[in-house]
Amino acid sequence: MSHGNSRGSASVEAAIAVPAFALFVGLIIFGGRTAVVRHSVESAAADAARAASILRVEKDAKNAAKDAAITNLASQGINCLRVDVDIDTQQFSHAVGTPAQVDVTVSCRLDLSDLSAPGVPGTRTISATMTSPIDSWRERSP
Repeated sequence: MSHGNSRGSASVEAAIAVPAFALFVGLIIFGGRTAVVRHSVESAAADAARAASILRVEKDAKNAAKDAAITNLASQGINCLRVDVDIDTQQFSHAVGTPAQVDVTVSCRLDLSDLSAPGVPGTRTISATMTSPIDSWRERSP
């Protein structure tokens, strides 16, 4: 049995396999990180919507929602480059006895520059929108 034909094949296999494995690991980390942040942003949006829906004054509701979203993300250790909180409180003007809701969209600009995998962007924006009902029989003011 001659080994002359397979000389150097381990080096070629390693030169192909190692970068492919590194890319695979990078993509797994990318997917895991975005999944964790997506879940956290959904949780922050739900907390923000709830915080806004229990208040009676529109301005107070907007401030409470923004604070709740930022606090929620910080408590989960999510470090966004930028956090945007869009609060739709238009239904605060509905008459008492009329169903109404608060919609909150939280967006987190995630830094992915530490992942040096091809095809992975430097940043990615993760957004989630949640809704919380306003008590129909509670007084509220715009």
